[in-house]
Formats: sequence, C-alpha cells, structure tokens
Amino acid sequence: MSGLNKETSGNFSKETSGSLSKGLGKVQVSLMWDPSPLGEPDHDLDIIAGTYSAENPHGKAAYLVHFDRRLSPDGTINLNRDSRTGAGFGADEVMTLELDRLSSSYARVVVGVAIQQNGGRKTFGDVPNTGVRVVEGYTELVVDDFAAVAGATAATVVEFVRDSRGVWECRRAVRGFDADPQEFAAAMGGA
Repeated sequence: MSGLNKETSGNFSKETSGSLSKGLGKVQVSLMWDPSPLGEPDHDLDIIAGTYSAENPHGKAAYLVHFDRRLSPDGTINLNRDSRTGAGFGADEVMTLELDRLSSSYARVVVGVAIQQNGGRKTFGDVPNTGVRVVEGYTELVVDDFAAVAGATAATVVEFVRDSRGVWECRRAVRGFDADPQEFAAAMGGA
C-alpha cells in the first residue's frame, strides 16, 4: 500500500441537511502486508475489534471479534477474510462493521491490529508493506502504513464513537502497543 495518505485523520461523521443525521453505517477495515521471506516464520497480522458498553466505554470489552471469533454475537461485526501469511493479492484481512445495526447499549468500538509473535518478536517495522484502510462505501475514513508505530507489536487504528444523538463518528486512533495479541486485546479499550 505504498503512497498512502498519512494525513487522513480527525473525526468523520455523515450529516444530512436539517436536524436529521444518519451517521456512519456499514464500514469496512482492510489490512495488507507482504509475506515473510522463504524459510522464515510467517508474518501473521490480525484485525481485532472490541465493542464497549455505554456504561463502561473505556473498560473491559463487552465482546471481541478476531480470527478465533469471527462474528459478533449480534452479527453486526464480521471478520470476512483472515490470512496467516499475507500471501495473495489485495487485502489480506477484511472486517465489516455494521454500526447502524449495533444496539444502543454500545457506545464505542475500537479496531486494532496485532502481530502474532510466533518465532520471535516482530514489530510493524519488521513486516514490509503494511497498510490499513477504513472506508464507508467509497469514502476513505482512515489510511495508515504503521510507520509512526514501527517499533510496536500491536496498534489501535480507529475508534467509532456514538455521540449524544446516537450518531456514529469515526476517530483516527493510531497508537502503538508493545504487547502480544492477548495482552493487546485486554488493553486496547483503554487507549
């Protein structure tokens, strides 16, 4: 994903004219990376989404969606594609979030990426051509190549927050962590 626009940032929500507001609806997160050289342990990156309740938006996740639990209990978040190697064309991992269908009891969803640490410590700087793209339809919300968190083993990418009107906003939230996937999943909501 060379040539990524690293300036895509800030908050994003869709507004309609007048007092009606639609907010974000169906969002897709795509992750890409290059495979490891022949004979070396595979580069295995994973998208993780944590959903947080309105009562505790920065506490423990109400539930997580990831490679081992690919669908949320209510079917609103789905890990559509999961790669363990980064081999192939296009996006290696894809997650779809239907924010407009999420129960009003949830106020925040955080999406991040963790690198499996099989075969020794790997950081984003060790994995060539990493990139993440968050879109709603044809609208690009966040694009990043993890260069700012090259020394990290995991990173949050974006958070979706429901405002006081019930409208979902997108906030760019690229923050690095030095944690394995399990530790990262437990800590990502506090970011």
